[in-house]
Amino acid sequence: MQNNHIKTCHIFKLLSVQLIKGSWVAAIGLICVLMGQRAQAQTREGAGTTNTDLIEILKSDELEIINENDTEIRKVTNGTFRHKGAVMFSNLAVQNRTTNVIEAFGNVKIVQGDTITITGDTLYYYGNTRLAIVSGRKVVMKDQKRTLTTKKLEYDMAGGIAYYKVPGKTVDEGDVLTSKEGFYNTRSKEFTYYKNVVLVNQKYTLTTDTLFYNSITKWSDFRGPSKIVNKDGTVLATRGRYNTESSQSEFVTRTTVDNETYTLTADSIAVDGKSNNGVGKGNVVIVAKKDNTILNGDEGFYNKAQGLSKMYGHAFIRNVIADDTLYIRADTLYSYENTVDSTRQLIGNKNVFIYKSDFQGQCDSIYYNTADSIIKFYKKPILWSNATSQMEADTITTFLVNNQVHRMLLTGHSFVITEDTLVKQHNQVKGRTINAYFAEKNTLKQVLVDGNGESAYYAVDDKQKMIGLNRVECGKMNLLFVDNKVHKISFIGKPDGRLIPPQKIITTERQLDGFSWRITERPTKAKTTWQVVLQ
Repeated sequence: MQNNHIKTCHIFKLLSVQLIKGSWVAAIGLICVLMGQRAQAQTREGAGTTNTDLIEILKSDELEIINENDTEIRKVTNGTFRHKGAVMFSNLAVQNRTTNVIEAFGNVKIVQGDTITITGDTLYYYGNTRLAIVSGRKVVMKDQKRTLTTKKLEYDMAGGIAYYKVPGKTVDEGDVLTSKEGFYNTRSKEFTYYKNVVLVNQKYTLTTDTLFYNSITKWSDFRGPSKIVNKDGTVLATRGRYNTESSQSEFVTRTTVDNETYTLTADSIAVDGKSNNGVGKGNVVIVAKKDNTILNGDEGFYNKAQGLSKMYGHAFIRNVIADDTLYIRADTLYSYENTVDSTRQLIGNKNVFIYKSDFQGQCDSIYYNTADSIIKFYKKPILWSNATSQMEADTITTFLVNNQVHRMLLTGHSFVITEDTLVKQHNQVKGRTINAYFAEKNTLKQVLVDGNGESAYYAVDDKQKMIGLNRVECGKMNLLFVDNKVHKISFIGKPDGRLIPPQKIITTERQLDGFSWRITERPTKAKTTWQVVLQ
């Protein structure tokens, strides 16, 4: 055994001293004493550890052995030690053979297998538990692909677990990770970091409180207030995971993704970092920054390349128009952004409701282009203006000027009803196509009928006293309104009409065929934003 060789060399060094002095008896006596001590030491070692469990000295420049109080101490200069497949180096080491512990100082180095190397200034190594504590101005642990730097490192060689309680830094290929405390499993290549964790990559920077990182799968799982910043924007979350290689991320608590184009917030979000597409679930809010458009819903999707936002479940849009807000609700909402001119197209499908302070409506589907301020309503739409005018048709196109309704084009089975508050009745106009023009505050000022025109309106005299009900049929007609009352009417072609005196007006003549005053169906803001349902 190498240990026996070192011991024997020391014995013969002492023996030579005695021979020089000429005391053979003393020398022989000393040999007996030393051999007896060696036997006692082996007996003590065998009581707790076997020879294979003891730390072995491979070589040294100088060795001193001290035996005191049944304890054997070895002082080793420039020594090399081996234990359980690990080799240790230092300038000076004190080995306690009884406790199987080494204290080493100066140029400390541990090599475990062909993968792990640790360097530092000071080493405490406990052979029975195989725990190494390395400290110094710079403690470095290296394996094949990463380097961990700190000032004090505890390394469990049996379990392959490295632990530091002081600030440390891990460099793993393109990733640099710092924290105040951390664990590293050298076998599974898994890291656990705590307190002021910062992961820096060429693509992003992640800061969090707690991070679990697998350097093989490249997934980072984090907990606590967290922030991810890259060239495309910022992510704020409290729990989730991020892949440093694929740039995929998954967030399972309330999270916000923010960039120069939009902000996406939801209870859970999945983002593809390469395409920057995102899917959100649970109380989703997408804010388009350039045109003050806000999408809400239960589930949302954003495609950056297409500039497309899609919303499902309790979906509605808020678009700020001057000092007012336009709300659009639908089963499914689409928003297309034109990045060239910063305009937007909004599309709603199924069960559409629209609300603005001065007009409301509902239909099956809707199309809104912010570039030309045109809103198109499809499949039996019905609109109300200031709760006094009602318009129905197969299709209605609304033209906004200066954020106010300027004109509505009603196509197919068109029907316009205005409430005459003076006579407490309803003026009505119907035809194939109707153009309705509006004055300030969305009050109706003109109605142009083209094809199959019919009207029923109440005539009043100069004293605002009703003089009768006008029933007129004509292919084309032009009606002018003042305060929602018919002020003047002109006909193109040969009208067929009659004035019915007040005392001769019967109920059936008050209404054109198809009349239905549906003011109770007019959407409210609460209904359009699903507050009625959600409550």
